[in-house]
Amino acid sequence: MGRPVMSKDRPWRDSKRYLWPLSLVAPAGPFFAWLLAHHVSGLLWGFGAYLVLVAVPLIDVVCGPDRSSPPDGAVRALAADRYYRWCTYLFVPVQYAGFVFGAWCLANEPMTTGERGGLAITMGISAAVGINAAHELGHKNTRSEKSFAKLALAPSFYGHFFVEHNVGHHVRVATPADPASARLGESLWVFYPRALVGGFLSGVRSQAGRLRRQGHGFWHPSNDILQSWTISVVLFAAVIGAFGWEVAPWLALQAVIGMLVLEAVNYIEHYGLLRAREPDGRLGRVRPEHSWNGDHPGSNVLLLNLQRHSDHHAHGSRRYQALRSCKEAPQLPAGYALMVLTALVTPLWRVLMDPRVVAHYDGDVTRANLQPSKAAKLIHRYSPGVHRDGTVHHPALRPDGPDENLTRGKAERRLDSADSA
Repeated sequence: MGRPVMSKDRPWRDSKRYLWPLSLVAPAGPFFAWLLAHHVSGLLWGFGAYLVLVAVPLIDVVCGPDRSSPPDGAVRALAADRYYRWCTYLFVPVQYAGFVFGAWCLANEPMTTGERGGLAITMGISAAVGINAAHELGHKNTRSEKSFAKLALAPSFYGHFFVEHNVGHHVRVATPADPASARLGESLWVFYPRALVGGFLSGVRSQAGRLRRQGHGFWHPSNDILQSWTISVVLFAAVIGAFGWEVAPWLALQAVIGMLVLEAVNYIEHYGLLRAREPDGRLGRVRPEHSWNGDHPGSNVLLLNLQRHSDHHAHGSRRYQALRSCKEAPQLPAGYALMVLTALVTPLWRVLMDPRVVAHYDGDVTRANLQPSKAAKLIHRYSPGVHRDGTVHHPALRPDGPDENLTRGKAERRLDSADSA
């Protein structure tokens, strides 16, 4: 049951305390793949895919939702327990060992092209879960955790995430201006280029602005993005130098897989949700109802409670073990793995999720974050009689489209304060 944490007059126990090290299974994927391929079948070089698409969803279904949460009085002591911190610290050495071992296998193991592709998928899942580990570590204020975050991003070459997620996404979340917040009616395939390019440009722009305000150029050594990219270049160069250029295409493939899986998860987390403006015109604060919540135990152990995304956005620095289920947040019907599979098939995704978004807004689809090209159609389909005077005011229906500069000044101020801390 785990070590008791005092909550008011009674102890509270984390029932998942000794399950959290299972989050290391994904970064150790190449080792499991090698064992299973040698002793069972070469098809299991793709161990990572079977883990996230078969094993974890089955655990979610069999166990059912786990809505247990630490009480208010236990959160501080739970967050201070260093056992949980070491579970994230261990991620990086395991991830790097798996990355190097995977490259060794690509260079030395007798595999078919399909089997090499399977191993690249396994390494790509490790890279994607590595971005998630960087997400957990990068929100913390200690220098060691921020350094671990940059290291965890290196195999996916996704260093800009360190900046963009913390000072871009968390400020603009659930607004038309956020490239990581999917809009109602926007398919995953349309979202991908907007998220990949928009997130990259936003992160670089934010970091350049911070350095400029400090009197530095973009190429200054204190550039957080350049630091992470440098780690990526050194890591890839060392591995290619050790095992030969023949591993380079597979390393590139696993990095791309990591990026695409991460952005597919971003697509799910805020689909269609919109922060409304206050009567004075200011953007409303981020609340739990601006993120989809998930209480599926297998997925949450693998992803360090990432599916409790509503509490994460409400309390950005709260550690994973202390994140709580939010009843007021919209609830996902399945874990992230099954939701990603559903998102790949656009008609299926819309049948499953669009009515949930509309229901979340009590039938008024004009309160959702709408894809501009689909806005009029969605309003006509779901809420034709909501505004009886025939007028609808929505950023997606503006002649110039949604305000892509929304809250950018606030984001840059957040960046400055984060840097000074």
